[in-house]
Amino acid sequence: MISCYIGLGSNLNKPAAQLRAACKSLRTIPKTSFICASSVYRTSPVGKIDQPDFLNAVAKLDTKLPGLSLLDALQEIENIQGRTRTERWGARNIDLDILLFGDQAFSFPRLTVPHPRLHLRMFMLAPLLEICDPNKRLPLGCMLKDVIQGCSSEKVQKTSISLFEDGV
Repeated sequence: MISCYIGLGSNLNKPAAQLRAACKSLRTIPKTSFICASSVYRTSPVGKIDQPDFLNAVAKLDTKLPGLSLLDALQEIENIQGRTRTERWGARNIDLDILLFGDQAFSFPRLTVPHPRLHLRMFMLAPLLEICDPNKRLPLGCMLKDVIQGCSSEKVQKTSISLFEDGV
């Protein structure tokens, strides 16, 4: 089993409900176990700023799937939840990104791991740091806690929103 971290984001069509639905679907991915999830954070949009704030979180999964197969499963969840890919960094129902895949680093036309902008995105780093060892050495050599210290601050606010309907 490989431990991996999945970034979740939504700013359309009841974002909290979108994140909850995605977490529920993550539990159904074959050969994969849902381990835990971070708190939900309200964050400012990055790139295209004339859109609603996002809700973001990170989930930890253990999987036997190869990276591209996990990506396929994540994109199927996005499609079921009505994700459209018309505008880069635009508003969306749901966005699921593989941030880390074990200690591996790889690049395919459809997938680069670690996520190529992880070190620039406080909206990914803050929830990741909540559920991942801050002393974890990332595949490119630096420690997670050092990456977050070098990241520019953007509005990232922890919320009281639960990812689980039953509070678990």
